[in-house]
Amino acid sequence: MYHPTTRVLALLELLQTHRSLGGAELAERLGVDRRTVRRYIARLEELGIPITTERGQHGGYGLIAGFKLPPMMFNEDEALALSVRLLAARALGLDEASPGVTSAQAKLERVAPEELKRRIRAADETIALGLPRGVKVGVAAALSTVSAAAQSRRRLFLRYRTVKGVESERDFDPYGLAYQGGCWYAVGHCHLRQGQRSFRVDRIVSARQLDATFVRPEKFDALAQLEEGVATLPRAHAIEVLIRGDLPKVRRALFAAIGILESVEGGVLLSAQADDLGWFARELCRLPFPFEIRFPEELLDAVREHAKRLIARVGAA
Repeated sequence: MYHPTTRVLALLELLQTHRSLGGAELAERLGVDRRTVRRYIARLEELGIPITTERGQHGGYGLIAGFKLPPMMFNEDEALALSVRLLAARALGLDEASPGVTSAQAKLERVAPEELKRRIRAADETIALGLPRGVKVGVAAALSTVSAAAQSRRRLFLRYRTVKGVESERDFDPYGLAYQGGCWYAVGHCHLRQGQRSFRVDRIVSARQLDATFVRPEKFDALAQLEEGVATLPRAHAIEVLIRGDLPKVRRALFAAIGILESVEGGVLLSAQADDLGWFARELCRLPFPFEIRFPEELLDAVREHAKRLIARVGAA
């Protein structure tokens, strides 16, 4: 059973979230009658919270615009959810990139009542997340700079070092950040290449915000764009394979960056690029579906060789 004070706080949270709500809707959400809602409104006004009241068919209750609201209040489930997210941030190494992760956890525990503190600490001690750490101390500054620029939509001047140690400079519009395969990537528009590119954050030598701003594409998905960019990166061999399965199941069986999947008559068409056909053959042989290699012929040979090695190992055993 909810205590009346809990419902008053819930009413305040509803008014913070919505510009205006009618008495009937508030009563339904809080599980009380309209007379009780009016009593709760009076209680908030007694606490010094200015409430506006609009009468009529489309009237309702709301907070006066510009009113400085009290600190956020979390129930137990919300506080635990925040704690688990902070645990995930530490698992990704973000505590090294930003001291705010550690301080946020400390503040959460400081303001929580004793029972909630116990549950938060229990979650911290008993929940383990199998996430590879993706942020080293040396790249913390770059991650913070790119994240801030993406949020404020400010262009960056990047000095970048490739895996071969070649350095280059470019202006870059950071649309977002994505975490994949144990690494952080900055995804956005590269003015040097005049196209969308992804850069590993740990290879950014330096990043500096510029005065220029940019417009991020609507509904931009940094992770999806990163996976598509990796899948379509030109390599030594272009590959096309027809997989005899339905798209959702095939998608779950393969990692996203292996190639582009398209539902076609007879199954799913996988279009990909690879430097190592032996590795690609092994990935195909992991599939629980029949497949047809359309090209290259060398990939079919690689699959046959892999099958021979497996048969030989079983025979040796």
